[in-house]
Amino acid sequence: MSNEDLAHDFSPTIKVYKDGRVERLKGTDRVPPSTQPENGVQSKDVMISQEPGISARIYIPKTTTDSPQTKLPLLIYFHGGGFCIESPFSPAYHSYVNSLVSEANVVAVSVDYRLAPEHPLPAAYDDSWVAIKWVASHFDGNGSEDWLNRFADLQRVFFAGDSAGANITHNMAVKLGCERLVGVKLVGIVLVHPYFWGTEPVGAELTTPEATKERMAGVWRFACPSTSGSDDPLINPAKDSKLGKLGCEKVLVCVAEKDGLKDRGWHYSEILKKSGWNGAVEVIEAKGEGHVFHLFNPICDNAVALQKKIVSFLN
Repeated sequence: MSNEDLAHDFSPTIKVYKDGRVERLKGTDRVPPSTQPENGVQSKDVMISQEPGISARIYIPKTTTDSPQTKLPLLIYFHGGGFCIESPFSPAYHSYVNSLVSEANVVAVSVDYRLAPEHPLPAAYDDSWVAIKWVASHFDGNGSEDWLNRFADLQRVFFAGDSAGANITHNMAVKLGCERLVGVKLVGIVLVHPYFWGTEPVGAELTTPEATKERMAGVWRFACPSTSGSDDPLINPAKDSKLGKLGCEKVLVCVAEKDGLKDRGWHYSEILKKSGWNGAVEVIEAKGEGHVFHLFNPICDNAVALQKKIVSFLN
């Protein structure tokens, strides 16, 4: 097929052809659930909903076999990928959540939401909320998933995600703050290199090349064709009247110096402080690093430091 037949070209991520064919250029590899020999973390895959098809990969740390009586904090993780690529089952995310579970000694549910463009937004938000409600159904120890009944403390819940997954994390925390779920207490959220945008430039965006800005806005329009644009509250929290209802006590925002989304992360912390929300927000910046660097190079010094910070936040 020639390039003339392209409807959308977001290389090196995804291409969509005029005949409707979708070609994902990355994020399609999968690894099975496992017991990790080096840290003893066990994982398994579960179906949350048949229609629509929503699944998740659940992780428990080695300590659950050593002291099975102790209930552990629960992390619900939302992967990144511009709402259109990746999954909890890809090597990078499986490895990342595995190491987080081991180091932080938490139970984790990594959510497999439906992807755009086949399932445009709000599908990913809807699926993520269904997954959260499914987790909440275990609050009295009578849910469908044994690991959550036995090991997860639903009074110590955290949401986390990177990039588009950080956007989902934020929006789910707002929804939880507005709607509340019986038996679930959201302690904090972790936003790693969050994908937020807006029509008014913030920080260094004044000098960002137009093509880069157009791409940032274009990915959003591509994932959410029904959007009003870059000031849709889902992508621009500054425009969200419900921001002050964010349903947690603390927020950790992680940004990277060379990431085009960096200033949005800093901006988010500022607007959150002014929103009437009465929690604590902290921003950490990794010097010299780009977008989601920690997934590509998890053993570099900055990735190790980022992990330590997130682990201490979860503890």
